[in-house]
Amino acid sequence: MKLDFTKMHGIGNDFIVINGINQSVMMTTGLAKALADRNFGIGADQILLVEKTNNSGADFRYRIFNADGSEVEHCGNGARCFVRFIHKNGLSYKNPITAEISGGTVISLYENNDGSVIVNMGAPKSLPFDSSKLKSKIQSHEILWQLESTIGTKIYFSVLSIPNPHAVIYVEKLNDNFIKEIGPFLESNVIFSQGVNVGFAQVKNRNNISLRVYERGSGETLSCGTGACAAVVSGIRRGLLDSPVYVNTRGGTLLIFLDGENIQMQGPAEFVFDGAIDITKLLSQRAAMNKSI
Repeated sequence: MKLDFTKMHGIGNDFIVINGINQSVMMTTGLAKALADRNFGIGADQILLVEKTNNSGADFRYRIFNADGSEVEHCGNGARCFVRFIHKNGLSYKNPITAEISGGTVISLYENNDGSVIVNMGAPKSLPFDSSKLKSKIQSHEILWQLESTIGTKIYFSVLSIPNPHAVIYVEKLNDNFIKEIGPFLESNVIFSQGVNVGFAQVKNRNNISLRVYERGSGETLSCGTGACAAVVSGIRRGLLDSPVYVNTRGGTLLIFLDGENIQMQGPAEFVFDGAIDITKLLSQRAAMNKSI
């Protein structure tokens, strides 16, 4: 079976975008993993599946799958790619567009004339997790939780949902070894029942930060839109930042600003190429590879 797709990226966070309206697509964990495989598949951090919606308040629905095949709640960089994909393929010329994501949440997206996109990410929410054995402290208006890693490194982090789960750590300087140690340790820690995205932020000034994110199910990516939003909200609550904030990632820069309780994100979304792949052949190759191990 042939599957048509478009490869896109939002400041280096790359996606396979699939039109599930004009072609039949039964997305599974195995198919998502196979498509995202950078050696045998197309390769991507996430898969975005565009579908019709039954939600009267939305124009479309889109679903997000990580490289490990897990379906997740939201993706900020993917949201920007989604609206440009809709417009380029003539699925709608409305601007703004509303989209239903996981759990019936509806977001609004607006494409600017220069190809950048503004996404209304909604208001941040609290994130349930097991804090029963953790110490905490208050920094301005934010609760920081303390956890000790397996090699004795103490970390302080805040937690919030946008609406996918984020833990945010502010550091004096971004450090490869620290990120490689703490990212996977916290991402899969038992205190988070569904895992967590781990952001590492460094303040440059009150309107400017650097950010790296170890994403749940994908590892460290070149950028993370919801991670940028989480880092800015946490930084403002900690008294470190003022809106608007430029968030500098390894893939590029996003502008995050607060509109009352709502988070607004602005940034680019780029087309890479269109293609088609034989998913029957892809899945059989993957099955044969797994048998041979």
